[in-house]
Amino acid sequence: MRLFATCARGLEPVLADELRALGADQIEPGRGGVAFAGDQALLYQSNLWLRTAIRVLRPILQATVHSADELYDAVQTVDWSRYLTPEHTLAVDCNVRDSALTHSHYAALKTKDAICDWCVRRWGRRPNVDVRTPLIALNLHIERNHAVLSLDSSGESLHKRGYRPILTKAPLNEALAAGLLMLAGYDGRKPLIDPMCGSGTLPIEAAWLALRRPPGLTRKRFGFQAWLDFDVGLWTAMRDEARRGVGRRLPAPIAGSDRRRDAVAFARANARAAGVGHLVTFTQRDVRLLVPPAGPPGVLICNPPYGERIGTDEELRVLYGALGEVLRRFAGWSVWLFTGNAALAAEIGLEPVRSIALFNGAIRCRLLGFEP
Repeated sequence: MRLFATCARGLEPVLADELRALGADQIEPGRGGVAFAGDQALLYQSNLWLRTAIRVLRPILQATVHSADELYDAVQTVDWSRYLTPEHTLAVDCNVRDSALTHSHYAALKTKDAICDWCVRRWGRRPNVDVRTPLIALNLHIERNHAVLSLDSSGESLHKRGYRPILTKAPLNEALAAGLLMLAGYDGRKPLIDPMCGSGTLPIEAAWLALRRPPGLTRKRFGFQAWLDFDVGLWTAMRDEARRGVGRRLPAPIAGSDRRRDAVAFARANARAAGVGHLVTFTQRDVRLLVPPAGPPGVLICNPPYGERIGTDEELRVLYGALGEVLRRFAGWSVWLFTGNAALAAEIGLEPVRSIALFNGAIRCRLLGFEP
């Protein structure tokens, strides 16, 4: 079957590599995601293992539509008895771009009406709508009048790992954090330090990667579990095998620190919720006091504030200047900085050897690599 995994813009190559490692075929990176082919087992594996994906979609309809009526007629051509019954609840999420149909909410409503009308003709009953926790979630994407309607196999966004119930002011998305680590070349075999850890997302994702712990291992529900063709035996065996493969000890130390006491408390609580509280070290410390630990060099990576939500310009210029002095102490280390402010990054005073364009939500950012 053809599938499509969505991700933050800029992470498409990383997601493509993840899919290759899972054995996917016909991998085609695109804008905001990667198309690929695979069987039912790969669909389950993708939801269980992909660290950078947001959703895994299964397209069931593609059509050219120039109006709401054309969209309605196209949706009516689908044999919906293959995917749902009147006992299912459903919801349609939609996004449109550069199309004759300009209102995503209206397009979603017409799609829902077409499905419900089809069901009434077939069974004399229609499924109910549940926008919060539908049994059958559908994704409609319309770009340049080309509509793709997909089953959402993930349900809730895959970046929601379940370990971070309390958010700090500017939390880093878990899937993006995992992508930053992989772009930085982190594989779990070297020490890792995040000296501005906030809620601890980078160290926690690093621990899961190092332990080969799937991000979806303890997730309570995936969208595909309500599908008519759900193979509970296949899914249970796959999940149990993955659980047996999780490591118990980190190959190398992982540590985070932050000057704020509340951030460190959040990070420790999140690490405990993620099952790695006994493995990852969090310390309250101003970044200016950071020195390389004893032992072999590793990876230093951080996501300092860059003025979108936290800090004034003058405060941040001073901070980035001080951060540059700290980074110079880490000769031999692989050093990475994720920021959405090029002017602030220049205050570091080091020339990056790599610069990778990414997005943090709608904010254009860069992951900068240094060799102090």
